[in-house]
Amino acid sequence: MRLFYTSLVLCVLSVCHMTISTCDEHLTSEDAEFCKGELKVIYPDLLVDKCLIVPLNMREKISKEWGPPQVQLPSADEKKKYTLLMVDPDAPSRQKPSRAYWRHWLLVDIKGEALVRGDVSGAELSAYIRPTPPQGTGLHRYQFLIFEQPGGQSLSLSPQEKSSLGNWDPQAFVERFGLARPVASLQFLTQNHKN
Repeated sequence: MRLFYTSLVLCVLSVCHMTISTCDEHLTSEDAEFCKGELKVIYPDLLVDKCLIVPLNMREKISKEWGPPQVQLPSADEKKKYTLLMVDPDAPSRQKPSRAYWRHWLLVDIKGEALVRGDVSGAELSAYIRPTPPQGTGLHRYQFLIFEQPGGQSLSLSPQEKSSLGNWDPQAFVERFGLARPVASLQFLTQNHKN
């Protein structure tokens, strides 16, 4: 009899787990592994300090109310300058990213001492655009990458890059200015608040 109840409990738990995992949103291991370093993105009611999916009750705020977040990197070298990229690789959807790497924010010449405090007032090459995934396109990744700038380098967008936010090639930008690999990266996933 005891074996029967144990089997029953395990069966119920496995059914519940299957229901939860098919209904809830979970990060894939690939999405979870994107986050490296001690980067923090701070909105009024949401701290992103690890890869996460934005809670349902925050999605409208992040896409309609909140402006640029504070961005903090406690491990930044106070004597160096940094570049911040924010992109959506899933434009217009993750299944068909025909406008991939939509540029949501691009700041250069961020002083390390300011980045340590969470003040990213550098030269703005692309003004902040709120995450606004189109309705019915599922979860979008919004990625933040911090690069250390080589000394004496003046970063800018080409005329072609300035003409469009979509289909941007961040890798070409990074290579053009010798930014190497990011010192920290972070992402959150969200979808249209009406979904």
